[in-house]
Amino acid sequence: MPAFARTGASSAPLVVEELTYSYSRSDSPALEGVSLELSPGEFVLLAGGSGSGKTTLLRAACGLVPHFHGGAIGGTVLVSGRSAADGGPGEMAELVGFVAQDPESQVVSTTVRSELDLPLRFRGQAAADRARAVEEVSLALGIPHLLDRQVATLSGGELQRVALAAALVTRPELLLLDEPTSQLDPVSGDELIGLLRRLNEEWGVSILLSEHRLERCLPSADRVVVLDQGSVAFDGSPAGFQEFAIATDPSLATPAARVFSRVGATQLPVGVREARSELAALGEVTESAPAGSATPPPGNGRALRCEGLWVELDDGVEVVEALRAVDLSIDPGETVALMGRNGAGKSTLLKAAAGLLDPVAGRIEARGGVALLTQDPSDYLVRDSVREELPGSDGEAALAAVGFDGDPGSHPRDLSGGQRQRVALAIALAGRMGAEALPDLVALDEPTRGMDRGLKDRLADLARELARRGAAVVIATHDVEFAATFADRVVLLGQGEVIADGPATEVLSGGWYFTTEVARIFGIDGVIGVDQGASLLGEMLGGERSG
Repeated sequence: MPAFARTGASSAPLVVEELTYSYSRSDSPALEGVSLELSPGEFVLLAGGSGSGKTTLLRAACGLVPHFHGGAIGGTVLVSGRSAADGGPGEMAELVGFVAQDPESQVVSTTVRSELDLPLRFRGQAAADRARAVEEVSLALGIPHLLDRQVATLSGGELQRVALAAALVTRPELLLLDEPTSQLDPVSGDELIGLLRRLNEEWGVSILLSEHRLERCLPSADRVVVLDQGSVAFDGSPAGFQEFAIATDPSLATPAARVFSRVGATQLPVGVREARSELAALGEVTESAPAGSATPPPGNGRALRCEGLWVELDDGVEVVEALRAVDLSIDPGETVALMGRNGAGKSTLLKAAAGLLDPVAGRIEARGGVALLTQDPSDYLVRDSVREELPGSDGEAALAAVGFDGDPGSHPRDLSGGQRQRVALAIALAGRMGAEALPDLVALDEPTRGMDRGLKDRLADLARELARRGAAVVIATHDVEFAATFADRVVLLGQGEVIADGPATEVLSGGWYFTTEVARIFGIDGVIGVDQGASLLGEMLGGERSG
């Protein structure tokens, strides 16, 4: 049997009827009257703003709600005809694979190989069958080199792929994914979506995928379901979704749709291919790109200075050169996107700046202090409620600054991934946003996980405000679209070395992967944003109409 072949379900892989659910400490329902059905072999994209109920719906489909989170539930959730509410996550694991927003909470073994082997052991499979399944799933996800690595040494993106492999190794009929590309670099993210499409098309795996970065996966979806305040607001085709989003909440629409809607187009492209076809019908794009800002002259590097920086990570099996001879200078007031593939050294650089890792050679200085937000918000959440995590006026001010919209009385584990991320960011900044207390360097490691575009825009505004007050803001991110909104400068790492450093308009255009959707559509150096794309398209249409 192929690695992910379905065993054949006798009923729909997922049926949800009038599902209503409230977390135990919440005054309002997280889901209310949700009904939907997945057909066998269907690829459904689950969209909606942060806190709209996407994560809760996925938890209900695998039995985590209400068995792990408690609370009150009503309605029906059937997975291949079996009740998820009655069976719970243990029984549902035979039918459904689930990858959470925070994969670090799912991994329980010490090595990657043992983590992938564990679900098969629970099912009583023979050693030879287990070994084959582990080998096949690791090859499918491109992680065979990680099999003997210690889980504790993995980067966030590597950990996300391991969690996905553990969900797939049992060959489930239904796969639930909560922001599976949130910690993956653009190359790995595109490869993952391609793999999911292959699982779906060739092996009949039904997929329900929640995402905020819709431009990455919308062209692969058969259908889109939008949640709004716990209820289904839209259920239809990807093209219909683009029209719905522009009409009701443009923050949900992809950059391509927003560009074309700005010039009054009635048919909005679902992806880059359709958008480029529309452009080809108008003729060659000949407009000059807006000039990008010049590379800033070298400063004093007071916020961060690295000279010949080498950092090694030792997991007990091998020593990894995470950073190699890095020279970098960042001044207060700069907004910098730190980018690169998974394992390139981004998190290591930020931890070294905060003094959490010692270099083996060279030096690193952050003389004005560092406020660091690591990838895992759970590192910061240790109390029973958000209010206890952030008491007093400083806590309230920090929550307001990051756009937290949840119940302060909620337990952090009951929050959506985006809400937890914002609470952790508020903790990192609480009491430190005044001019006297503000550190010279604010370093954020993948802070946009679980955030919709509106919240990312608020975070971009916050980054610019902190820079205006005198802090250098360095954000490690795989989200190219977000980087284009906040960063004046992009530093691109590759295998522990700085391989590009310049204005965002230069670094984020002209490439294949580390580039925005608008840049992919127009193919002009310096054109990376919706405003620039809409302006060029308007000029093209004006010329075409006048001709």
